[in-house]
Amino acid sequence: MAAREYNVAVVGATGAVGSELLKILQERQFPIAELRLFASERTAGELIQLERGEVRVELLDPEGFGGVDLAFFCAGGAVSAEYAPIAVDAGAVVIDKSSYFRQQPDVPLVVPEVNADDLATRERGIIASPNCTTIPIVVALKPIADAVGLGRIVASSYQAVSGGGKRGVETLSRETVNLLNLRGAEEGGDSVFPHRIAFNCIPQVDAFLPDGATKEEAKVIAETRKVLHLDELPIAVTCVRVPTFYGHAVALTVETESKLDASEAARLLGEAPGVILCDETSERPYPTPADVGGTDAVYVGRIRDDPSHPTGLQLWVAADNVRKGAALNAVQIAEIVAREL
Repeated sequence: MAAREYNVAVVGATGAVGSELLKILQERQFPIAELRLFASERTAGELIQLERGEVRVELLDPEGFGGVDLAFFCAGGAVSAEYAPIAVDAGAVVIDKSSYFRQQPDVPLVVPEVNADDLATRERGIIASPNCTTIPIVVALKPIADAVGLGRIVASSYQAVSGGGKRGVETLSRETVNLLNLRGAEEGGDSVFPHRIAFNCIPQVDAFLPDGATKEEAKVIAETRKVLHLDELPIAVTCVRVPTFYGHAVALTVETESKLDASEAARLLGEAPGVILCDETSERPYPTPADVGGTDAVYVGRIRDDPSHPTGLQLWVAADNVRKGAALNAVQIAEIVAREL
């Protein structure tokens, strides 16, 4: 008997994450009967060429979710807040990439390699997918947490401009060309970043909060605790935007509850689902953002004992932020959910 096919909607289909999600659905041969693509007035009406043929992008409409089994939301939080409940009321399971639902207690926040069992708690028909920086962090931390427990985490992220969407990529491209041609970086368009990003690093991702942290840093802390079920875990995070197009990297300092030496940590990570270990036996002894673009895994390298703490470890983690950090994680969730529909 042929496998069941599903009616699928993608909200924000023409954005960076939506476009990548459509590509991954094709690559993984997700069984789709009908595909509905939604976007704002700016791109509604466009034709997107897929293996199934051309699909026209529709203007997002509350009436558009009838008969939909799975709805991917790849737009902003305001869109999810308004339309995700409408999609659920129409009978769809919503997989949301925005931050709007992530901390709501009746909405599971899921990374399949880490806490797939939480999908069973979806009372509202909505599943949240974490931030693109949180995902590689929790995938790398999970085997260590299971083995020896976590006492404290310090994370410094190096985040690509694609985390700011297509406009982030356009901003870095434009500024780089301008500067190399001896023009002002700002010529030809507005930046999505608070400072010049070409040949620069910006220690601010998202807006500042009253305590001096940014919203991005607060998200990573809260989401890491929720995904790992460690509500009181001490975590310190600094998020930095860097002039790379794709691929987020994170330097992690981990204090464990009991001693785990670097060699054993490497063995655990080498066996962990979704992880590719980079060490002296690899073609590259550590991952860089340029290496991980277009790939599905979370890459971990530079695993070493922390000489400043008796149970400390240091790790370097990298992943494609648009792919594993966003679109792929959502599709992996959908593959699990679809088996239950």
